[in-house]
Amino acid sequence: MIHSLSDVQTRNIGENTDIWQFTVVLPKAVIGEECNICSHCFIENNVKIGSRVTIKAGVYLWDGIEIEDDVFIGPNATFCNDRYPKSKNKGFNLEKIVIKKGSSIGANATILPGVTIGENVMIGAGAIITKDVEDNCTIKGVY
Repeated sequence: MIHSLSDVQTRNIGENTDIWQFTVVLPKAVIGEECNICSHCFIENNVKIGSRVTIKAGVYLWDGIEIEDDVFIGPNATFCNDRYPKSKNKGFNLEKIVIKKGSSIGANATILPGVTIGENVMIGAGAIITKDVEDNCTIKGVY
């Protein structure tokens, strides 16, 4: 189901995926099967989302983000793909973020550029992730 009040420009969406109102998905984004993309989200072009992923309201996924299967992203989680952001930056250096299978990102967590979050990781609400996280960890606070 794609809500009539969303702006979904990609055709790369798996079966049984729901995209709710006021969400924008750009043309080159890839979204797997059985996902739930809640309202007020933005998904840029160079984004890959696996199957059975839940993305809660207020999440913006910028170029260079890859989310594997069975991931949960809580409301207003923030992802950054540029370590030195500047307006009209001609020297922009995109740094990928990878979230591995089965991980959960808590509400209002911030994930900094160039980070890989391992499989089955639990990131607490409001956490700030500055470096790679190994599989099967629980993280809270600043890491």
